[in-house]
Amino acid sequence: MLGGIDLRGYNRAMADDSAATSRGFTDFETDPSRYRHWKFSVDGAVARLALSVQEEEGLGPEYTLKQNAYDLGVDIELADALQRIRFEHPAVKSLVVTSAVPRIFCAGANIYMLGKSTHAFKVNFCKFTNETRIGLEDLSKHSGVATIAALNGTAAGGGYELALACDQILLVDDGNSAVSFPEVPLLAVLPGTGGLTRLVDKRRVRRDRSDIFCTIAEGIKGRRAKDWGLVDEVPSKTGFDAAVTRRTDAAAAQSTRRAATPVALPRIGLERESDAVLRGRHVELRVDLGARVADLLLSAPAADEPVERAAMLQKGAELWALRAFRELDLALLALRLDLPGVNLVRVRTKGDGAMVARVDAALLANADDGFLNEVRLFMARTLRRYDLTAKSFFALVEPGSAFTGSLLELLLGADRAYALIADDCGQLAASAMNDGALPMTHGLTRILNRFCGDERAASAARKALSAGALGVEDAEQAGLITMALDDLDYEDEVRLAVEERASLSPDALTGMEASLRFPGPETADSKIFARLSAWQNWIFQRPNATGPGGALTNYGQPTRPSFDYRRT
Repeated sequence: MLGGIDLRGYNRAMADDSAATSRGFTDFETDPSRYRHWKFSVDGAVARLALSVQEEEGLGPEYTLKQNAYDLGVDIELADALQRIRFEHPAVKSLVVTSAVPRIFCAGANIYMLGKSTHAFKVNFCKFTNETRIGLEDLSKHSGVATIAALNGTAAGGGYELALACDQILLVDDGNSAVSFPEVPLLAVLPGTGGLTRLVDKRRVRRDRSDIFCTIAEGIKGRRAKDWGLVDEVPSKTGFDAAVTRRTDAAAAQSTRRAATPVALPRIGLERESDAVLRGRHVELRVDLGARVADLLLSAPAADEPVERAAMLQKGAELWALRAFRELDLALLALRLDLPGVNLVRVRTKGDGAMVARVDAALLANADDGFLNEVRLFMARTLRRYDLTAKSFFALVEPGSAFTGSLLELLLGADRAYALIADDCGQLAASAMNDGALPMTHGLTRILNRFCGDERAASAARKALSAGALGVEDAEQAGLITMALDDLDYEDEVRLAVEERASLSPDALTGMEASLRFPGPETADSKIFARLSAWQNWIFQRPNATGPGGALTNYGQPTRPSFDYRRT
């Protein structure tokens, strides 16, 4: 079961590809040869993704994916395609996102899937979809691949949100095709993947016009859609393909994408050794569901990890920085979607922190190489997924720890950090990666974020780290450790803190952590996730949406929704 959806049919279909999947874990790895719902092609500098959802091939058997509506499986393929463009197709400079289905671009998230899934699944599904859409924007902003949404038919709800994540939007002017956000009038919920924020923050659509747009189920088409700023161009049906080509070629000509050698991304997987262990080459996740606790362990690179440019390029996808963070990404997704009973994650590292610093320095020194720059960008996206995961994270600094550089970010991003005072205890150290190469969702470094934007305090802590490996007592004095404890107190203090945290309401903790983790400035991305945590967590549970008389519950049924009209 995944989020209340029966995955037995899906797991049987995927059994040959992943032992973990066949035993009940969601398979977040795929490749173009296995895509069911996207047609992916590359022609020189232009890549094309055409949505053609196969109605009977959703993740669960309880629903069909009508009208090019998507579920988690569709988004997994989209996320994979974006990764393939980054690493395997460095010559691509523009991407067209369109539909292979006549007169319908995308009807958004499948309503029946949402109606039948648990609350936890709905929210984590929306979160993954958000991260995928933001990844599409990141592809343009940081990788130099311009994106054009070619709406050859109606785009509703999440379908229009997918278009909004692109740089440019073209809507065919055929007298029928429209863009719409029907969630409020039809479902009593909200566009769940950043649509409202992008309307006003990105597209700059006036508040009154946005208000009308979000409350009329049929949406807006043609010239009005263009005049209101909902789309950039409304070419005729006969001129549509030419308009898309014109904009795509112009965008490719202006691309700033770095040159790179193609690097294939092989399947890595996390081996399931038992009911409680998922293991990769550099990452291990151990789960104790009875205690509602998981242990996440990341290993530093080995002594022979290459740091010379030619050797790094030759190692390709097996580079520690890429493989370890791909494994971390899969572990975080497993925690979210498949392990809802875990409330707290203890985070540990092990190995030689000096090797982490050497790898970090090599990546930044060779940032002009497209592949190595993409590795660093992927590390940053994975760490942002860590920040946005609704679990409590306690970092534990113990003998053999390697909280250095890019791995120090895990400690800085944790809700608390405990350290054992011992001669052989791992020390903390920084690298240039801690100075802005791995920014958080709201744009701050994690050191600055730790001190709530206080630049003086953050600079003092960074200076202490720059002096060399920092002992745990000095790290506590610098504000980098929550508590440094001697061997008489460490085990009991940590145990009590873990037991207490794991016993608290996960709903309250999710809201608390989302509020405390991101002090200071906001960006469009941080607004999207904050609103997801607050609005969707609440609205998805309100009876007007999901109660017996709710709009989401009654969608497609002969009964009409019945609302409680008292505002709260």
